Amino acid sequence: MVAKKKKTTKTKKVDVLAHVLVPNHTILTKKATTRLLKEYSIRLVNLPRIFEDDPVAEALGAKEGSVVKITRESDTIVDKVETFRFVTVRRS
Repeated sequence: MVAKKKKTTKTKKVDVLAHVLVPNHTILTKKATTRLLKEYSIRLVNLPRIFEDDPVAEALGAKEGSVVKITRESDTIVDKVETFRFVTVRRS
């Protein structure tokens, strides 16, 4: 009797940060985060959120409480647009 081989499927890892449609993401240092909050007179909870399980946040290694800076190219009068997101855990 011949043993049957189990079919295994390998999941292919995709580098989401390398995709042409994904803008540049970077995690801010604590010092840069403090400077940002002071400059705009805001608190972390005032920033838009990005979930810790978001593919880009996972690729960056962003953890809850981090701030991610997103830099997008613009076709308008400004060359680049910077936005910031507060990393949070998705609650069920």
